[in-house]
Amino acid sequence: MDEELIRFASFLENERQMAKNTLVSYERDLRQMISWMAGRGVTESGKVTETLLASYVLWLERQGKATTTISRVVASMKSFFAYEQKQGIIGTNPAEGIKAPKVEKKAPTIMTAEEVEAFLAQTRGKTLKKIRDRAMMELLCATGLRVSELIDLKVQDLNFQIGYVICRDEDRERAIPFGREAQDALLTYLSEAREKLLKSGSTDLLFVNISGKAMSRQGFWKIIKFYGDKAGIRKEITPQALRNSFAAHLLKSGADIRSMQAMLGHSDLSVTHAYVSYINSGAGDRIPTGRRN
Repeated sequence: MDEELIRFASFLENERQMAKNTLVSYERDLRQMISWMAGRGVTESGKVTETLLASYVLWLERQGKATTTISRVVASMKSFFAYEQKQGIIGTNPAEGIKAPKVEKKAPTIMTAEEVEAFLAQTRGKTLKKIRDRAMMELLCATGLRVSELIDLKVQDLNFQIGYVICRDEDRERAIPFGREAQDALLTYLSEAREKLLKSGSTDLLFVNISGKAMSRQGFWKIIKFYGDKAGIRKEITPQALRNSFAAHLLKSGADIRSMQAMLGHSDLSVTHAYVSYINSGAGDRIPTGRRN
């Protein structure tokens, strides 16, 4: 099944044009499933049964996996075996009858203005790492970028004269303004830290890790968790929580739905409408008032 997974991933990327982050998650989920089945002597798609898949889902539940994770796993299994069936590799889809667990919708995590300030305060310092971290966090809080977008930014994507950053994906690009705090932090990073972090290396990436290489999503998540814990914030501080807080600030500032769509990078306006409803479900009086520009 390993070779079949490679072909399936190629199909999702090239024909379905699946988002990179979703594709990575699907591949990871399916590789784990294949490994689990191999440990039970099943290495061919034709020998996979609905009972076996149900047992795998039960195993995931016993491992304490979140319902959101298991739901994604079930979705990836259904998609993979549907592809196998369409390719004529198997006669029936053994995942068709597998039920995903019900996902309880939680109110979105939104940080107050005080929490955002406390979080950012932890990044102040003179070390190369803190200078870099402050630039990243200030830019993230000022623009609501996704993690993948932030770590893929190039130096040339910054426009300091007007004060905006260009964010690109496969189909389009958008310009997002940022304020004075983000600009000051970015200029300090570029003048005092970036070249030293590169260690004589060369890359057009804006942010690099302490080894001078491209930063990973996992590495960035650890940085956010570190500063959230250090600030004593009891909420689960994640990149999505910071994006939620940015979106909540836009709502508080009276931004119209199309402006929000443009800044958040939603391809479909209905996605923005759904996201606004999601934010409103957990905002209440906790919407941050934002930071001065």
